[in-house]
Amino acid sequence: MRIKHGIERAQPSDYRIATIPLNKTFLITCEGQTEELYFKSFPVLGARVKVINLEGQSKLKLVETTQDILQNSHETYDEVWCVFDMDVQRGKDEFSDFDNAIQKAKLLKYKVAYSNDAFEIWFYLHYTHSEAQQLRTFYYEELSKKFNLNYTRDGKKYDFCLKTYQLLANDTNSCQKKAIERAIKLHIDQKDLPYHQQNPVTLVYALVVELNNNLRR
Repeated sequence: MRIKHGIERAQPSDYRIATIPLNKTFLITCEGQTEELYFKSFPVLGARVKVINLEGQSKLKLVETTQDILQNSHETYDEVWCVFDMDVQRGKDEFSDFDNAIQKAKLLKYKVAYSNDAFEIWFYLHYTHSEAQQLRTFYYEELSKKFNLNYTRDGKKYDFCLKTYQLLANDTNSCQKKAIERAIKLHIDQKDLPYHQQNPVTLVYALVVELNNNLRR
């Protein structure tokens, strides 16, 4: 076998990439395009991640649909995650649906990355920590300043959602590591409260940590 000398860098071969062992398989069901495209953007290697957008369903129905998907699929998954948030302004019916969905998911051994009041709390925590209860309009306004756009109007569009992961990763004012730390603190401080009373909170950090364990290095 010939060995090349000098400083030439070896290029990774297609064979090497193809034979990296599959460590884990994930099924992620969510309720919107923002979440779907964010999780699809993780550069995972050594894991298979399937993300399904079940937009337009109640939280409990999302969990039940996840169960139907699994029962009618030939695929198996190491981890099943349901991702949804709670709109405080919808009132008591929303509170009940939120709590029941989390309880149902846990009964089925699914993991839940829930947020209260909005998924966008996770983005916001990349920049700053806050323990004040806020409506989603607050997070939309703050993210409008961070991203230099009208988040309410443009932040939900496909093209923007497609690049959110990279925007957060490349912004020098944003820090995922700190977002994880901030989210953990919020959760620990409120974990003994009923789910709908935990606010602000986001368990998206837990799913992010799992995906990070399988990132391309």
